[in-house]
Amino acid sequence: MFTGFMSNTWIVATLVGVVAGMVGFFVVLRRAAFAAHVLPLGAFPGAAAASVLGVSELAGIGVFCGLGVLGISQLQRWDRREVATALWLAVALALGTLFLSMTSEYSQGVYALLFGEVLGVSSHALAPVAVSSAVAIGMTALLFRPLLLDSLSPELAEAAGAPSRRLELAFLTVLALATAMTLPVVGALMVFSLMVGPASAARLLTDRPRVALALTIGLALATVWGSIALSYLTDWPVGFFIGALAALSYAGGRMRAARQAR
Repeated sequence: MFTGFMSNTWIVATLVGVVAGMVGFFVVLRRAAFAAHVLPLGAFPGAAAASVLGVSELAGIGVFCGLGVLGISQLQRWDRREVATALWLAVALALGTLFLSMTSEYSQGVYALLFGEVLGVSSHALAPVAVSSAVAIGMTALLFRPLLLDSLSPELAEAAGAPSRRLELAFLTVLALATAMTLPVVGALMVFSLMVGPASAARLLTDRPRVALALTIGLALATVWGSIALSYLTDWPVGFFIGALAALSYAGGRMRAARQAR
C-alpha cells in the first residue's frame, strides 16, 4: 500500500487534502459552496478543449478556471452571487458539450475527470501539483485575516481598507487554483465533497477560527487518506469513500453539536 506507484498517490493526496482543507474553510465560512461546486464543473470543458487543440490537459483546466473567476466576478456586478455562478455553469456546460462533440479521443477521460484518478498519479504529475499547492497555500495564508474579517463582517472589512469586491475576486482565484490542481486527482464531483464536508464539520465543533482551520485540514487529510486505504483494500472507487467519509464527518459534527445544545 505504501510502495511503488502508491507512494505518488499518498504524496499527492496529502497535498490535495491540505489545500482542500484550507480553501474549504473559507468556502463554508463565506457560504460559497455553490461556487465550489460550479468551478470544478466549469473547468471540466477546459480539458475537453485541450484535447481538441492537442495541448496539455492541465493548461486547458487552468484557462477555464481563470475564465470562471472572471466570468463569475463580472456577472456578480449585474446580479446576485448565486445567479452569476449559475449563469457561468450554464455557459461552461454548453461549451463542454460542444468540445466533447468535436473529439472521440477524450471520451475515455471523462470518467477520470469527473471522479478522479488518484490511484494512477504518475511521477511527472507531482511537480505541477506541488507548485500549485504551494501557491494556493501561500495565497490563503496571506489573505487569511482580511478574508476572515470580510467573511464575518464585510462592513468592518471595508472600514479596514479591504474592499469586499477585491477580496471576493482574490478568494475566487484561490478557489480556482485549488480546483485546477485537485480536479485531475480527485475529480470534479469529489472536489466539492472534500472542500465542504470537513469544513462544515469543523465549524460545528469549534467557534475559534484558527482551531477550526486546523481541524478542517485534519479532517480533510483523514478523509482522503482513509478513502485511499479503503479503496485499496476493497477495490471500490475512491470517490465513493471520499463522499461517504465527508458526509460522515459532517454527521458526526452535527450530532456532537446537538448533544452540546441539550
